[in-house]
Amino acid sequence: MGLFSGVKSVLIDAWGWANYKPIYSDALGMPHRRAFPEAAASWVPAEDERRLAAYKLLAAYDNNQAAELAAFRDGDAARERREFGDPSLFVEAVLAHVLGDEQTIVVPGAEQTAAQDEPGTDRAMAERVQTLLRAWAVDELLAMRVMQTERKAVTYGDGVYLLAWDPAKGRVRCKTYDPGFYFPVLGEDGDATDYPERVHLAWELPEDKKRGLKPRLRRITYELGWIHPATTSGIDQTGRPVRTLVETEPDDGTPAQPVLGVGDTITPEGLIVRQYPWNDTPSHFTCYLTDATWDLGDLKGPHDVDDLPMDKAHFATNAAGEVLDRLDLYIDFLPIVHVPNTVPDAEEHWGTSSLAKVLQVFDELSGTDTDSAKASATTGAPILAISGRGGSGRRSEMAVAPGTILELGEGGRLDAVDTSPQLAELRNRTTELSERAATIARLPAVALGTVNPTEVPSGYALEISLGPLNSLVGAMRLARAHKYVLLLKMVQRLSLAGQHPDWAGVRPQPAELAFGPYTPTDKAAVLEQVTNAVKGGVMSLETGIRILAEAGWPMEDAETEIQLIQSRRFEDARILADATGSTKAVGDYLGIDIEPDPTPPTPQLPNPEQSVASGEL
Repeated sequence: MGLFSGVKSVLIDAWGWANYKPIYSDALGMPHRRAFPEAAASWVPAEDERRLAAYKLLAAYDNNQAAELAAFRDGDAARERREFGDPSLFVEAVLAHVLGDEQTIVVPGAEQTAAQDEPGTDRAMAERVQTLLRAWAVDELLAMRVMQTERKAVTYGDGVYLLAWDPAKGRVRCKTYDPGFYFPVLGEDGDATDYPERVHLAWELPEDKKRGLKPRLRRITYELGWIHPATTSGIDQTGRPVRTLVETEPDDGTPAQPVLGVGDTITPEGLIVRQYPWNDTPSHFTCYLTDATWDLGDLKGPHDVDDLPMDKAHFATNAAGEVLDRLDLYIDFLPIVHVPNTVPDAEEHWGTSSLAKVLQVFDELSGTDTDSAKASATTGAPILAISGRGGSGRRSEMAVAPGTILELGEGGRLDAVDTSPQLAELRNRTTELSERAATIARLPAVALGTVNPTEVPSGYALEISLGPLNSLVGAMRLARAHKYVLLLKMVQRLSLAGQHPDWAGVRPQPAELAFGPYTPTDKAAVLEQVTNAVKGGVMSLETGIRILAEAGWPMEDAETEIQLIQSRRFEDARILADATGSTKAVGDYLGIDIEPDPTPPTPQLPNPEQSVASGEL
């Protein structure tokens, strides 16, 4: 046995911030098996065990149940710890500031004014896509989906969207998944920030005695792969639904040949390619969907979520009757978007929870609140000491209640133990810890709503106090920006793949989800700045309108607002007429049809030669 045998090693990873808790990191650095049985399931990969345990730990703090987890190790005494919702308050505050007042889908170029609005122009296409995306967002309740996913991202460090075309509803569906169900297959040699080529969504299903179902594992897999010949729903030798190869009928000694999918072609190299409506060149790849369940009793041996025995799988069937066994979705991307809460570290895939660095302070707060509750009990009902007691000496008289009369002998005393100074000190300690937690989380008092507005000396001082919050929100929005660009790109492509008539002829456009302001805005000051900038010619009217909208001015549509403004600026229209001499340009500027003045007839002057000949001259 070596000199350092049995010494616990220091494990530093994306979840190392929770190592201080013994229930999360035992002597081997692994989570407590009884407290986190889900993370210790046989099908969970070893590298994901600490991640799943961290999610459950964070969920316990968010739901005031951290004491219940601690009881697995420290006994029932741990349940007496007070939890007053401080972690949840921090989550809600961070979430509100990251999302802002509102979220708006913006397609660059859609709100620019143009003299001509022909259907084939880039501006017209951008406006059309923006209108379609905004209508989809309303139908799909995107604002609610975003809040659901973002709350998970802020709390756990990660959020997951799943997109799918729904033929019944005729639109793309957006669903939020718990990050604990998300198992991407990341290559060892690739960059962890690269998009994975295979993703599993897996979770356990409890036993259903009423339906006679055993405990099961469900796994939904999206995987990119080479395009193969067409398949159809069938059954195998055991009667299990599977997908089978579609082949031609053999004829005159010609063996059966695989049938290609709709629109697929074979290259001279023998590869199957497909032209997608959003690509300029044919692609060799497609996305396959598999949805299957396994009885947990059948999962024996060293299997994890990525290599489950397919001969034990029970494949699901969708509403169209298609068996979901590597079903070709006719798209060349995985319709899953992972949203990290923070910008991941180099070569790291996962984000970090907004609670991660503050958990120890929350533990101190919980301990202080528990001590304060005990001190409050002794302050409200103080401990009494009686000396020189006389009278009957009955035991019942020792209980003090309102109206109780105690008989004391000669020289007797009644003393009370005053614990109010200790209670005051504990309350001061609570305030100190709360401020410490807010400082670490970069949430100033104004962001938590704990500052008295009358105590703010000036707006400039308030702006300075928001500096840490500005950097926090800026970094968190940076981590999300390209994720929502990707999500909206997938929505456009899935709408084209679903052949929705409203999307016919649409070219996918870059779109983004713009988050609204999160700090109080001086609207009057913003209006004055924009007015002076536009009047001085250093800012376009389009930019000014966008800034006013972001500041909270009620403008439903920037383009309509610009047209209304221009329709009343007759002096600018006169200058335009003098500069161009075009009545049509003036009409387009004012948004009205101007009938040009009729051309006056050319005056007919007499011909001098004819006048001389006729003797008139």
